[in-house]
Amino acid sequence: MGRPRIVVLISGTGSNLQAVVDACAAGHIGADVVGVVSNDSDAYGLVRADAAGIDTRLVVAHADESRQAYDTRLADAVASFDPDWVLLAGWMRLLTMAFLDRFTGVVVNLHPALPGELPGTRSIERAWAEALAGDRSSSGVMVHLVPDEGVDDGPTLGSRVVPVDTSGTLEQFATDVHDAEHALLVEVLASLCAPTTTDQEGPPT
Repeated sequence: MGRPRIVVLISGTGSNLQAVVDACAAGHIGADVVGVVSNDSDAYGLVRADAAGIDTRLVVAHADESRQAYDTRLADAVASFDPDWVLLAGWMRLLTMAFLDRFTGVVVNLHPALPGELPGTRSIERAWAEALAGDRSSSGVMVHLVPDEGVDDGPTLGSRVVPVDTSGTLEQFATDVHDAEHALLVEVLASLCAPTTTDQEGPPT
């Protein structure tokens, strides 16, 4: 069998994409990023993908297009890469079953908060505000499967705690969270893409 094929969905800068691409190139993840799909033509992650020689697709929502219709087009674009894993790394759209039913059990999301905490957008800023109010001393990051339309609540594959140091700045806290994201994402993908015993066995003699 060949190396597992990863397709990454992005909406922004693609720093987590870069961490995964670098880890694949260095052999820390036994897989290849074969495609990058974005819903934003200005996403810098597309530049990163081009620089790494990775094929890209731009799937922009049409005016008055339903979420299901968009997700059907998105699923077609992702399926064109024949992925083993679909990674949401800074993907800023909620996926419907029109997409998820096409990739059962292989959609992985990265979220900058711990399981059960701060679902949705602006999790870093919300954690910081709670810390300033004295309601929180730490936050974290998690990687989880996306089996359905629930928001950031699928089965957890890994998590890390990130302390909140309110003597510093929001920018420094955000950097700490992103550093933890990169490390955890590489760790989880390395585990998901590790060869199984069957894969390691040679052909029958």
